[in-house]
Amino acid sequence: MADPDPPSDPVAGFGVRLDEVRQRIDAAAARSGRRAAAVRLLAVTKTASDADLHAAWAVGQRQFAHNRVQNLQRQHAQLPAADWHLIGPLQSNKARRAVGLCTCIQSLASGRQALALQRLASELQRGPLAIMVQVNHHPEDGRHGVREQDLPSLLEECAALDHLRVDGLMTLAPQRAEEAVLRGTFAALRQAAEQARCAGLLPEQAELSMGMSNDYETAIEEGATLVRVGRALFPST
Repeated sequence: MADPDPPSDPVAGFGVRLDEVRQRIDAAAARSGRRAAAVRLLAVTKTASDADLHAAWAVGQRQFAHNRVQNLQRQHAQLPAADWHLIGPLQSNKARRAVGLCTCIQSLASGRQALALQRLASELQRGPLAIMVQVNHHPEDGRHGVREQDLPSLLEECAALDHLRVDGLMTLAPQRAEEAVLRGTFAALRQAAEQARCAGLLPEQAELSMGMSNDYETAIEEGATLVRVGRALFPST
């Protein structure tokens, strides 16, 4: 009679999934003519348990993200030394907590939000808060984000705020989109960033946060420097 399977090891399990994702990142970066180190992996923790978080930390993952401030706060308490990104729309009544907890807020979409974050970063006496502007190339889908035609004016507003540092742009591709639509969306963000860099509104090495579990390889091929992967790392049970 065969021995029963040994108890599952969360660290080993996460390590296997992380290796697979990183191998795919490396291959996609190579296809786009870039080094794998040019693409960072952000582990999105919406479906992660506390054990999952500690397993991820144990195998070297250091950058995490959540789309809700309340859940991010709870998970931040588990991994306070990690870099935490907010990737969901920021509600005004949770903005102070977000500024206190996050390394980067990726969902800025208006001048009003920029002014609020500027004030809070000043009050909390922290260094410049890293932000990314979320761009919505498909406003008909109702998702959060600034329209591309309004991006330059928003970046100009942000440039005048000394407690904010715009690191780059973020976008979400339409759900269940065909390959051509995915590529078009990601290419549009890359082109918008190039135009903003030429105008002096983004740093030379601006971040492009785009791509999730189902499309991160395509995003990398189109220029992503930061991919947000959740389900492929933390499959829901």
